[in-house]
Amino acid sequence: MKIYDVPGFPNPARVRIALAEKNAADKVSFHDVDVMAGEHRNATFLAKNPAGAVPILELDDGTCISECSAITEYIDQSFDGISLTGSNAKDRAMINMMNRRAESMVLDAVGGYFHHATDGLGPDLETYQNADWGQRQKEKAAAGMKYFNNVLGQSDYVSGSDFSAADITLFAGLAFADFATVEVPAELSNLQAWRAKVAARPSITS
Repeated sequence: MKIYDVPGFPNPARVRIALAEKNAADKVSFHDVDVMAGEHRNATFLAKNPAGAVPILELDDGTCISECSAITEYIDQSFDGISLTGSNAKDRAMINMMNRRAESMVLDAVGGYFHHATDGLGPDLETYQNADWGQRQKEKAAAGMKYFNNVLGQSDYVSGSDFSAADITLFAGLAFADFATVEVPAELSNLQAWRAKVAARPSITS
């Protein structure tokens, strides 16, 4: 299996954490995509993922899987170890729901701000920007952080008592917020305590 990604980018980080949680990072090879040179927009890359986004998981038979949730699902089902996407119907549904909320309310919202209301990846790549919309996305991210602070006041992890893919997504979203200089308020004590706990996991520290 091969992973096409950019080390340090938020969505690729989600997949790398998932692989580490399953002790499977050595089961794939990584291909660094030169986003700054526009490699993600060439015909070869777009044939693998027409959305032109990283990461992509390419299987040995040539099948290409994009979208982090789908890649994480494949990884979770392919390797032994901790369950990241749920072991029964209820858990799978709840994790999927909370994972999508972490995406839309935090990670994607921060991305909207970064790509539209800042210089983002630079004028060669940011060919369309809407600064007003970007600022609204920053507000959405702030509201999302408050929402998850409340969630984490009621449970140990984003989707209940066990670490899951939803935690990975939220953690990556907060890391992206740091990079984009979107404040993660110190007064969100539940969120901050959860973040410190997740940051200490071997899949993050290794």
